[in-house]
Amino acid sequence: MNQKPFIALDFPTWKDTSSFLELFDESLNVKVGMELYLQNGPVIIENILNKNHRIFLDLKLHDIPNTVYGAMKGLAQYDLELLNVHAAGGKAMMEKALEGLDAGRPANHNCTKLIAVTQLTSTSEKQMRDEQLIARSINDSVLHYASLAKQSGLDGVVCSPHEAMLIKEHCGEDFLRVTPGIRLSDDEKGDQQRITTPEKAREMGASLIVVGRSITKAENPQLAYEQVVKEWGA
Repeated sequence: MNQKPFIALDFPTWKDTSSFLELFDESLNVKVGMELYLQNGPVIIENILNKNHRIFLDLKLHDIPNTVYGAMKGLAQYDLELLNVHAAGGKAMMEKALEGLDAGRPANHNCTKLIAVTQLTSTSEKQMRDEQLIARSINDSVLHYASLAKQSGLDGVVCSPHEAMLIKEHCGEDFLRVTPGIRLSDDEKGDQQRITTPEKAREMGASLIVVGRSITKAENPQLAYEQVVKEWGA
């Protein structure tokens, strides 16, 4: 898998997205989240793939196992790099997600990696305890979800950089640690809680990073992207 950072395309329309992508003269790793996908539909995936970019489709599926199976089987028609579910959906759901992905994948497509969200990087430990009623540390919760995802046959997890090394030590080097919450050192924190810089994320054990506003809101997005790539070391 290409190791360059994924750029989070947090735009509402294809026009905005296309205008941003036209700033670059190379194929990018991009993340398409719920905002862009739900407001534009599957055509957004086709449009981005037609421009030869690689996609992490970040829909965080979380439903009963059969529903997730059907959704994954449908999404498997697209030649994606990454897809994800919520690990909180449980082992049976994650296994059915993988089954659906395998059942729907065309023979000529790459092997899309399936990963699971552990705890969102916007979630603090206090919030996890008070609102989710998980009376453990956030490290314990994230590691539990990561172990469950590995047992289910998934390729890795979404976690903050702060848990990446712990997951690497317990689940192995090949188990992906995809880390959002990445900021350049002089950027604002925004709504993220557990964040760090690209360079620190590498040191902390991340496999792949996702960067949004540090690039998309920059005065010069191409220059900001090049700085992220340099710091990340891809």
